[in-house]
Amino acid sequence: MQAAVFRKPHEPLTIESVDIDRPGRREVLVRTAASGVCHSDLHLVDGNGRFPIGEPYVLGHEGAGVVEAVGEDVTYVKPGDHVVACLSGFCGICEQCLAGHPNLCTGGAVLRPTPGAPRLSQAGRPVIQGFGIASYADRMLLHENSLVRIDPQIPLDRAALVGCGVLTGVGAALRTAGVRPGQTVAVYGCGGVGLSIIQGARIANARQIIGVDRFDSKLEMAQEFGATHTVNSSTSDPVEAIRGLTGSAGVDHAFEAVGNATLVRQAIMSLAIRGTATIVGVLPPDASIEFPWMAIRPECRVQTSRMGSNQFRSDIPNYLELYRQGKLNLDDMITVRRPLADINDAFRAMTAGEVARTVLTFT
Repeated sequence: MQAAVFRKPHEPLTIESVDIDRPGRREVLVRTAASGVCHSDLHLVDGNGRFPIGEPYVLGHEGAGVVEAVGEDVTYVKPGDHVVACLSGFCGICEQCLAGHPNLCTGGAVLRPTPGAPRLSQAGRPVIQGFGIASYADRMLLHENSLVRIDPQIPLDRAALVGCGVLTGVGAALRTAGVRPGQTVAVYGCGGVGLSIIQGARIANARQIIGVDRFDSKLEMAQEFGATHTVNSSTSDPVEAIRGLTGSAGVDHAFEAVGNATLVRQAIMSLAIRGTATIVGVLPPDASIEFPWMAIRPECRVQTSRMGSNQFRSDIPNYLELYRQGKLNLDDMITVRRPLADINDAFRAMTAGEVARTVLTFT
């Protein structure tokens, strides 16, 4: 298969031939149709310490495609089914899965055991399957519990987005934070995940949704997706601006969608009494958050959200139904479609704030 291979931080990915194994027990071979380009992959390429780096990687984790073949004991899908891959693969038998939190699965059953034959390799040497998905390739080999079957009428380039960014953002608003009608919301960072949080807050009927970003282009997109107000953090203090927009009350919910300690601190400081700050972005492992104690309102809470607290086998079809009904805008989330060979320019455009989402398409 052809794949975009990451070898060293700060170096371009290269399009190379990678060997992919046959489906083993409970594994599924998927022909990739589309893959979103997510900031989590850029974190790895930038070498900022958020994820370990060792052997070569095939990155990408926001993929959708068509089942080509299945291995022994696969019961959930069959060849020809349209599917979305999700990195929240679940074992179904660990304590977290049984408690209804498969996004926090501790079983690890969706990866191949080691030692053993790798799913991906070059010249007999293993290639790491990034996030257990590796969607920057024209084929994906996955455990069936990393897939959800979808309606074949849904365009696969739109469906791919729901595998990570939309699932994470909409879920952070609806599932993790539980935004209620009439509440006020601030979203720090209006990239793909932030725009999805804004959409989740809009679907929840929040009465005020404030988008915060340093790029005017992203703030314009925030308004298109449901923000009632915007704040450019490069020219204004966002905490002061949010206080002003809320009559000094602050917001009921503040979301950090970038993975930046400064933004987390600002999100906490912009809360109203009994407000909740939800950290959605992935921070560096050595990040620390400091804030003046007297600058926050009474009985506030700070929490993290992992992949939108999802139960993706039900959430992804539900969110795609919202798309079908016109309540969730996936069409305009895709700023540009590119071939796999343009992956490095897709990362550049993301860094420059030019896109909501780039989607790689495969023919």
